[in-house]
Amino acid sequence: MQVKERIKIKNSNKHIIKEIAGRAVWLVLAFFLSFSSVVGGCCPFAVSLITVSSKRNFLFSAIGAGLGYIVFCDSTDAIRYFSAVIIAALGTLAINLFNSRKEFYLPMIVSFLSVLSTGIVMNIRSGDAAGAYALTVGEAVLALGASFFFFRAVHCNIKRLKYKALPVTDITCLMVSAAVALAGLSFIEIKGVSPARIIAVAVILTAVRFGSQSWGLIISLCLGFALGISRDNSMFLLGAYAFSALVSSLFTSISSLGIGVSFSLSMVFFAVAANMGAFSVCCVIESVIASVIMVLLPEIITEKISAFFESGADIAPDGSLRQSLVVRLRFASSALAQVSESVRDVREKINALGRIEPMESELRMVAADQFFSISDMLGDLAFEFDDAEIFDFKSAGKIRRMLGEYDIYPENISVIIDKYDRMRVEILAPAKTNGLESPRIKNEIEKICGRDFEKSRTNYSGSSFMLSIIEKPNFKMSFGFAQYCAEGKLCGDTIKTINDSKGHMIFIISDGMGKGGRAALDGAMGAGLLSKLLCAGFGFDSSLKVVNSALLVKSSEESLATLDCACVDLFTGKCEFYKAGAPRSYVVKNHSVSKCELSSMPAGILRGIEFAKRTTVLNVGDEIIMMSDGITDVGEELLDEFLRFDDSDSPNDRAKEILDFAIKHSCDRHRDDMSVIVAKLIKG
Repeated sequence: MQVKERIKIKNSNKHIIKEIAGRAVWLVLAFFLSFSSVVGGCCPFAVSLITVSSKRNFLFSAIGAGLGYIVFCDSTDAIRYFSAVIIAALGTLAINLFNSRKEFYLPMIVSFLSVLSTGIVMNIRSGDAAGAYALTVGEAVLALGASFFFFRAVHCNIKRLKYKALPVTDITCLMVSAAVALAGLSFIEIKGVSPARIIAVAVILTAVRFGSQSWGLIISLCLGFALGISRDNSMFLLGAYAFSALVSSLFTSISSLGIGVSFSLSMVFFAVAANMGAFSVCCVIESVIASVIMVLLPEIITEKISAFFESGADIAPDGSLRQSLVVRLRFASSALAQVSESVRDVREKINALGRIEPMESELRMVAADQFFSISDMLGDLAFEFDDAEIFDFKSAGKIRRMLGEYDIYPENISVIIDKYDRMRVEILAPAKTNGLESPRIKNEIEKICGRDFEKSRTNYSGSSFMLSIIEKPNFKMSFGFAQYCAEGKLCGDTIKTINDSKGHMIFIISDGMGKGGRAALDGAMGAGLLSKLLCAGFGFDSSLKVVNSALLVKSSEESLATLDCACVDLFTGKCEFYKAGAPRSYVVKNHSVSKCELSSMPAGILRGIEFAKRTTVLNVGDEIIMMSDGITDVGEELLDEFLRFDDSDSPNDRAKEILDFAIKHSCDRHRDDMSVIVAKLIKG
């Protein structure tokens, strides 16, 4: 109980400190805004701040504003603005009592009337001319506008700014409000040089360097306007800051020094054109000082600034598009599964009526299975899109601009980071595109993404091709294979090796039924179709269903093929075996041989077959050995003993030695086609 009481007291103290600090901020801010004046000596901004304060803070902002006007204004103006503060505080109290905080026009009306009424009273008392009345009306309008900007700034969700979800209008109001507050310090000068204007230029340069051209322009316009109206004959700062920010944004690809130099040179041009004497010189000096500050910023600060501007770059609307695509793919997958169920129900009813031949019924069921296969394939695509945690659109945009410099214009660029922080770049381009596979392009992409990539891989489809570049994995596979034809020149076994451009190495052995040409056709069809589907991004299970259906309908005669697959994750060493009627495989770790033997059916015999699966983890130097049944026929004990003591270094030599051993110990009369793959995990 004592511990809980201490925690409760501690949290209560934190809350009290937070409340006091918040109210102190409003008091200090109102105090500084009280001497934030514009041309003509008008300083209504503190009054405007009072009207947008909450029920808890308006009294403190009123105190700060009142003190500020008393300290910084002469006696006449102090009385007038102090009266405006009292009227604004009473109006704000009324707004809070009637719970009308969401009505933005009420603070605007209160600030307008507070400044206008007190101003007119002073004009009447002093017997001022019409020009003074016009100035009073203008100051009241300025107070009204300041209330609008302050209201939007106070009521916007600052957290949304970090995630790029804040509307541009709210961002502008935030910037204008901050600029007005900064302008209040511009009267502090050291031999004509203003620290406030140095800060303003430094903020503009930082926005250009780490943000974007739009950020730089918005901030420069806001700061230029606020600082321009803060003193006589300084409105040229509005155009000078904005144009200089635009010029400096052209040099973002060079360095911080290039941005600072270009901004300073542009300010020299405006200083000469404005012909403001010492003030123009001071503006140039302020730009140079701000540029030096930006160049000398320590790395720890620049990283935080860069992280702020880059955070949320991959969030909506593009992120929501990905989720929408995932949902649609899953919905389509479910719909196709329901179609398949409907076809199956109709087929069973027709069979019950006895109006269909058995062979025709089987073919109809194979057709129904295709809907299930397509459903699974759409599910695989949905899983792949959902697995992509981040679509790095900023890097994709940089890559597109870089390719444009080489006159390469792809149809689509995707930079994808999965949940394991692995990056891959996919570029879809017309088939006639030249130069995209150049090593220079790969090097440029590595610089943009800040990662090392493997050699690019290309998949062609019709009039387009997909260039895939994956982040360089931790491991590689050194592999070799060997084959023996038992009859003629055609081998019934087919070997395929695939790098799927996502960090996986896949090995396939497909053994067609029998020997010679027919077996070669079945084996090639099984391995070829499976490899194409896997390369396209579909999963093993859905791909097997398609291969099985294709073999079932290939001809009226029996047609089958075994499928033996191993998929190695080159980032983690995880190895998954998939077997459909295939014989055992072996895993060799430090001369210790373990078998992977799974019961399963080959493709092409029955509907609805599935892969048997097993998983292991490979370390550097470990091997996997896959083989067709022509080799395993020599006998389990004999083969196990040979594999245990064979110490060949090269996987290719080891594969040939295994094949020679199997040929030597098999009977010529019953010898079958033979295939073997040896793959060793090595460092990347």
